[in-house]
Amino acid sequence: MIEGMVITIDGPAASGKSTVARLLAYEMGLQLIDSGAMYRAVTLLALEQGVDISDTQRLVSIAKFVGNNLRARMEEGARVKIFIDDRDITEEIRGAAVGKFVSPVSAIPEVRIQMVEAQRSIAKGGGVIAEGRDMGSTVFPDASLKIFLNAAEEERVRRRYVELLEKGKKVSIDDVKKEIEIRDFIDSSRSASPLRIPDGAIVIDTTDMSVEEVIFSIKDLITGICHT
Repeated sequence: MIEGMVITIDGPAASGKSTVARLLAYEMGLQLIDSGAMYRAVTLLALEQGVDISDTQRLVSIAKFVGNNLRARMEEGARVKIFIDDRDITEEIRGAAVGKFVSPVSAIPEVRIQMVEAQRSIAKGGGVIAEGRDMGSTVFPDASLKIFLNAAEEERVRRRYVELLEKGKKVSIDDVKKEIEIRDFIDSSRSASPLRIPDGAIVIDTTDMSVEEVIFSIKDLITGICHT
């Protein structure tokens, strides 16, 4: 039964959704839709081509290209590689410049239309875990299971700060806090598919939970659905 399911995991930045979705997809043999990587890919190509954020027409063209050519490959150890055609952009889309502009780019309604179309095409037939900010509210409103992960802002800041330090990036915790506050504001106030708890979603506060505990909780929910 799980092969036909669409499971959505939404939440704000550093709530744990990316890690949880990736590990769940790996452990359960499901396809992963990383919507954040898709928007980051659009942003990366726009920056490389010198496209201004106000040039909606060119951004939509890039979004169409990404929708048709982006591939996510799950590797041993639940590592995910992101490709545009044969180009590995896994590390590039996590760069500081992309991080700075991805929220404004993803807030453009016309860009989101292209991404939603691509995400729904990937999910045809089910067997997917879709992670992002509007997966359960807009992209897959009829998903088999909707999860919304959240955590206290202080904990989200701490997680992102530690993550960046582990990647060798020199940042201050104040800068990380400011970045998350800006992303939260843009994501929750944009006109197109703002971040919100989807109708019928199960909210999990991950503040005091380990990744393993969150995954166990979601697996328990999936088992419950499969047995009903």
